[in-house]
Amino acid sequence: MKKTGLVIKAQSGFFTVQPDDGGEPIISRIRGRLKQARSKSDIVAVGDRVTIEINRDGTGAVESIAERHSALSRTRVAAQDRSLQSDREQVLVANPDQVVFVFSVASPAFSPRKLDRFLVVAEMNRLPAIICANKVDLVMPEEARDLFRVYEAIGYPVIYTSVVTGEGVEALRETLRGKLSVLAGSSGVGKSSLLNAVQEGLGLRVKEVSEATGKGMHTTRHTELIPLEIGGYVADTPGIRGLALFDLEPTEVDAYFREIGPLVEQCAFSDCTHTHEPKCAVLAAVADGRVSPERYDSYLRLREEQKDLEDKRY
Repeated sequence: MKKTGLVIKAQSGFFTVQPDDGGEPIISRIRGRLKQARSKSDIVAVGDRVTIEINRDGTGAVESIAERHSALSRTRVAAQDRSLQSDREQVLVANPDQVVFVFSVASPAFSPRKLDRFLVVAEMNRLPAIICANKVDLVMPEEARDLFRVYEAIGYPVIYTSVVTGEGVEALRETLRGKLSVLAGSSGVGKSSLLNAVQEGLGLRVKEVSEATGKGMHTTRHTELIPLEIGGYVADTPGIRGLALFDLEPTEVDAYFREIGPLVEQCAFSDCTHTHEPKCAVLAAVADGRVSPERYDSYLRLREEQKDLEDKRY
C-alpha cells in the first residue's frame, strides 16, 4: 500500500511522514535506488512531499519525492575536497512559504546587524520574510516603530507584538495560518511566550525541539515541523540561527540588499564596491537618503566579512 504525505521530521536517516489521509505519522527510510542517484542536494528533507510504500511492520519506504517549489538551504562543502565543484546544498527546510524573524524591541536590545544578516539569508533563498517586533509594551509606540521604520520603507512586513497587552498576536496568528513558516529568533526575545499566545503549548513544544537538537556535541541536529491548529506548520531550525554565509561571494552581497541591488547597474564601474568609487549610484543614494546609513553600514560589514572568509578559504 502506498501513501502520500509530508516529511515533518528528519534525523539520522529516518524520516517521519505525516500521511495526507490524517493517520498516524510513519517512520520511513529512503529506498536504496534513490540513494544511488547522485545529487547535489539532500534527497529528502523536512517539508518535502513524498510517496511512501508501507512495509509489513508499519514502517515506510520513500518511493518518490515531489519537486520542491522553494527551499531554505545553505552550501555544505565536502570534507574530502573543498573545491567549489564539491559543494552540496544542505536543505534546512523544503517548501517553506515564508520565514518569520522574531526580534525584541528591548530586553534584549534590538540587533539590526543580525536582522540584516537574516534578511540576506531570506533574499538568497528567495523566500518572503516577515519581521516580528516583540515586547512593544516595554517602549513607547513611536519608539518601537522608529526601530523598524527603515525595513517597512523597503517593503518588509513588520508585525508589532506584545504578549502582555495582546497587541499583534492575532495578526501573527493570521500570518502563520495555513502556511509552512520557518521561525528564527535569538534567546530571550520572547518567542516561546509569543507562540504560546498564538496557540497554547506551541512555544513549549518548539522550545523542547530546540533544546533537544542543541544538547551535546554529538547530538544530531534536526529540524521538525510542528502543526498548527489553525492549519500549517512552524519550523524552528537550528541551522538558520548560526547560518554561515560562506557560499556568498563578497561581490554578490549588494544583490541581497533589496534597496541597494537595483542601483548597482547605475554605477559607473561594473566592479564597483560601493565604498569609494566615483559616480557610484549606491553612495549617491546614501548621500541623499534613499539608502539608510545603517543598512549601508550593514552591507559594508557583511561584505568585509565575506571577503575575509574568502581569503581564508583560498
